[in-house]
Amino acid sequence: MRGIGKRCFVYILRSQVDPERHYVGVTTDVGQRLEWHNCGPTGQIVRHRPWAVVVSVEFADELTAVRFERYPKSGSGRAFAKRHFAPEAPER
Repeated sequence: MRGIGKRCFVYILRSQVDPERHYVGVTTDVGQRLEWHNCGPTGQIVRHRPWAVVVSVEFADELTAVRFERYPKSGSGRAFAKRHFAPEAPER
């Protein structure tokens, strides 16, 4: 159900087995969605489990969230995420 009225989140997940692998999505419940990604049915994301939330951004409505979701999936959005949400390098 897309539309106005229900708060939504755009979230970015990072694979804990392959930190270069990210997933971007929209949901009304980030915790429940993370559980689904880590325990849910088979699909392309299964082999990169477990996933962890890197960032979630709250929007006042689903329409705005869906529009924003396109940005982190774009080339400049992926570059932004890599620059700002990359895993920290281990200390020497």
